[in-house]
Amino acid sequence: MSAPIRVLLVDDQALVRAGFRIILESEPGIVVVGEAVDGAAAIRQAAALQPDVICMDVQMPGMDGLTATRVIVADQSSRAAVLVLTTFDREDYLFAALQHGASGFLLKNASPESLVEAVQVLARGDALLSPEITRRVIARFAGLPGSLPAAAPDAEPAQDTHRSEPAAVGMLTDREREVFELIALGLANAEIAGRLYLGEATVKTHVSKVLQKLDLRDRIQAVVYAYEHGIVVPGTPQHR
Repeated sequence: MSAPIRVLLVDDQALVRAGFRIILESEPGIVVVGEAVDGAAAIRQAAALQPDVICMDVQMPGMDGLTATRVIVADQSSRAAVLVLTTFDREDYLFAALQHGASGFLLKNASPESLVEAVQVLARGDALLSPEITRRVIARFAGLPGSLPAAAPDAEPAQDTHRSEPAAVGMLTDREREVFELIALGLANAEIAGRLYLGEATVKTHVSKVLQKLDLRDRIQAVVYAYEHGIVVPGTPQHR
């Protein structure tokens, strides 16, 4: 039998932590190994307990969850994937979570089944990249309708699709480049397989090679990378 998924809960509200614990531990194969009430405690617990997944709140007294996420993800000894959970459906939280290294983003009003599935997805090493989140990322980095209403002074500049591609992109084979562009459009492995007439196992291999060659952590980073560097031009058909 495979080892259970080890989860650390980070939230300043005891009732929220208790609810998450009940939901997650009702699922065979998931165990909550610890709890933390703020970002600083989360960093200490992550180092001591080595969880597979951290369910991280955003707004907490003291150190907030986004700062803690950045510190935990930057720690080379940490294997944890961070699932950011928040009550607020705010785009600034979403983009900050992605930029700080979170592998998933979920609203607290999601169903219990969604929470369990999110933990399982992150534990497998995948990212929780829902179509809605993909559309928001694309809109933000491409300047399409649906992006943040007003750019902050330090916001990313408008996308320059004429900039030269990073050298790492040139290391991709033609097939890997095709897969990369379809990842950037938010397609799942099964959809990519159907589009390119490949088996899902083959697509998964190509995805792994793309992430490795571009030194990207997951599919979320791949989407951001593609739009930051003008790899994909929104509104332009990429494949037949």
